[in-house]
Amino acid sequence: MLKGNLKFYVLTLTLFAGVFSLGTKISKVNHPVSSEEKTFLAGSLEKFEFLSNQRSNKCGLQATNLDSYPEDGSIQGSCCAAMDLKQYQKQVERLKKYSNISQIPEDPYDVPVSLAKELFQYQKNIKLTPEQQSIYDEAMKMSHEGGPCCCRCWRWTAFEGQAKKLITEYNFTSEQIAGVWDLEDGCGGGGHEGHT
Repeated sequence: MLKGNLKFYVLTLTLFAGVFSLGTKISKVNHPVSSEEKTFLAGSLEKFEFLSNQRSNKCGLQATNLDSYPEDGSIQGSCCAAMDLKQYQKQVERLKKYSNISQIPEDPYDVPVSLAKELFQYQKNIKLTPEQQSIYDEAMKMSHEGGPCCCRCWRWTAFEGQAKKLITEYNFTSEQIAGVWDLEDGCGGGGHEGHT
């Protein structure tokens, strides 16, 4: 009788352990991937909600600060005011017209560190002719922020370099440069219509 009960208990424990193990495996398979690991479509509600909570973009963040950022990382989130969904979606939609130009990011609130560093090099190394400089200066007057960004931060440096590249290689006009700058605005808030 004792042997029979012992076999029953052993069988019960083995069965319970098997079910527990299977349940653990299933829960691991079905466990949702954290939002940091997901890749959301630019302009989507999911991407907006994700970027709204990111803080790698900060007001006053300088180009030199990006030396500590991983090369395959991104500068994400708004630096000043909270992001606005409608404005964010409008920016992403209008930036699509420049999708063939790798120096223009598809998402103003998710800029690859590698792209920012590429643009820093243009800012440093491209010298504009007097005529090209006048195009740049005129764009500064037309841009809503009075330049590549509202303050002399990493964006200012990067998008100044971007403008130099767009003027010298793609023959962008003042209006086009100002329009791109306005669409790339990553300060948050309602944003601006831009010159597009």
